[in-house]
Amino acid sequence: MIIGNERVCVQGITGRAGRFHTKQMLEYGTNIVCGVSKNNEIKEIEGLKVYESCFDAVKEHKIDISVVFVPAKFAKFAVEEAINAGIKKIIVITENIPQHDSLYLYNLAKEKGSKIIGPNCPGIIVPGKSKIGIMPASAFKTGDTAILSKSGTLMYEISNYISKKSTGIKIAMGLGGDPITGTSMKEAVDWIKNNGIKKIILIGEVGGNEEIEAVRYLKENGYGGKIKVFFAGRTAPKGKRMGHAGAIVEGFEGSIEYKEKKLKEYGIRVSPNILDLVW
Repeated sequence: MIIGNERVCVQGITGRAGRFHTKQMLEYGTNIVCGVSKNNEIKEIEGLKVYESCFDAVKEHKIDISVVFVPAKFAKFAVEEAINAGIKKIIVITENIPQHDSLYLYNLAKEKGSKIIGPNCPGIIVPGKSKIGIMPASAFKTGDTAILSKSGTLMYEISNYISKKSTGIKIAMGLGGDPITGTSMKEAVDWIKNNGIKKIILIGEVGGNEEIEAVRYLKENGYGGKIKVFFAGRTAPKGKRMGHAGAIVEGFEGSIEYKEKKLKEYGIRVSPNILDLVW
């Protein structure tokens, strides 16, 4: 999925967020090759050519990944354009995308053979090589642990702790906190397993069962590495949305107590706090 030297296109590069994070990503060493914007008055940013569409961009560049900073109102059309232009990996930073738009994009990506990460995610970082997204680079030091998270801020906090107190980060992936996301935790751990990474920290929230499905997949497919799991929202009241649109408890299933019970069946003890996540 990500190895650290992919050619990146920034959609929404002329907007405030797009401009700011393009500069940050370039300074980190990310291989950004161009930008796309519907603002046809701006032709260049940070030495990068700005195209009016992904179709124009792919005619001139081989693009491995598009990262999307387009506002929610137009994000559906931006991601749709990237998929139809043949870009196979699309990281959607944009939040507040309507669920019906996300569902449409999820199905279109499946049909066209593209992979979406997000929406409402911080992106992906391979420390020392590439960061594609909005995460603070200083929180991620090179190491051997893969971190997969539904929460951006928790990904930063835990990665910072593992970087300072433990064995550092091989890759950190923010999968997004919306009810409909393009890449599930199970799909993400499949990539981690196939790339020989032997330490995984899963950061989940109340609601859903993605963490259980991910651990089940690893255990049933002979993963020999170490797995740790941490949940945010331990005291979340039932029926209340907690921060992310996908973080809501409905009955016992989806509660942290339920997830702890199921994970214990697979030999996984849920870490009660961040201090417990060190190897």
